[in-house]
Amino acid sequence: MDIQLKRGMLDVCVLAAIKDEDSYGYKIIKDLKPYVELSESTLYTILKRLEAASMLTTRTAEHDGRLRKYYRITDAGHRRIEEFKREWKEVISIYQFVTKGEEEHA
Repeated sequence: MDIQLKRGMLDVCVLAAIKDEDSYGYKIIKDLKPYVELSESTLYTILKRLEAASMLTTRTAEHDGRLRKYYRITDAGHRRIEEFKREWKEVISIYQFVTKGEEEHA
């Protein structure tokens, strides 16, 4: 898969994982695991990129005596999810065109 396309999809997956409630790194990885394999290093790179793009904010809170960083989606992050959904309709249309007639020849 094209690396830029995959990067954009992973960004949106991370945003979707936190769209309903604040979350933290380990939980994000766990929530995404049924859909996509994501290493901690990749996740934290994505989180930094999304924070720099103002698509999420962070806060630190104590949990079991340790500090944990929580991530919250911003309005810009919600807009990115909606934009992705509109773009994906076009990708599906292109895929259908590219694979048109393949079922008949299979």
